[in-house]
Amino acid sequence: MGHKKLERFAELDTFPNVLQFPREISGRWNAFFKNENRITLELACGKGEYAVGLGQLCPAQNFVGVDLKGNRIWVGAKKALHQNLNNVAFLRTQIDQVNEYFAKNEVTEIWITFPDPQLRFSKAKKRLTHPKFLRLYQQFLVPAGYIHLKTDSPDLYHFTKTVIEMYGCVLHSDYEDVHRLPQVPGELKIKTHYESLDIAGSNRIHYLRFSLPAHLPGKEKDEDLKQSLKAHAGID
Repeated sequence: MGHKKLERFAELDTFPNVLQFPREISGRWNAFFKNENRITLELACGKGEYAVGLGQLCPAQNFVGVDLKGNRIWVGAKKALHQNLNNVAFLRTQIDQVNEYFAKNEVTEIWITFPDPQLRFSKAKKRLTHPKFLRLYQQFLVPAGYIHLKTDSPDLYHFTKTVIEMYGCVLHSDYEDVHRLPQVPGELKIKTHYESLDIAGSNRIHYLRFSLPAHLPGKEKDEDLKQSLKAHAGID
């Protein structure tokens, strides 16, 4: 590990707005923020551009960026501290364990911004809008709480639309190209590092806002999704 990373990890331990694999934080986030404001997560937050940006836009709400990579979290946490954003915090942990850190109905919304689209068929279960993850989110997301996906990957965009339809989710907003909207909402103007790179080469930003049904289908439905994906990919 490079010297710069080591310095950042050491400094991260001193940041009051960063929690690293904390124990017994579930159900206590309002106490951490010292208010009763609603809580929004940015999953796989990277450098936390959305957590910080939303924190600036919505001072009466709390935001938690979640990521495993402390070197990246350091960037967002440092910026939030410099800007005195007391409503922005960061949680260092694996995304597939996020349900361990939040209690039932403790989170109001989830943002998934430019995650790794996991394009290979064999990696489909690692997509953060796969039903495997939606079941985790439902454990702590309020009923009808919004899940936002912003991505430049057409594959992840269409995959998520398939999941929404197959699993009875409610689709509230569907923008195939955010930049072609007559007026772009303030929260969609926030740019992440990966958005600027346009890795997918599509020159389009896709956006979906949806909510989960009261009873999300179980794992038995996942086989239908798998077969649908295989058919779409032309896999026998």
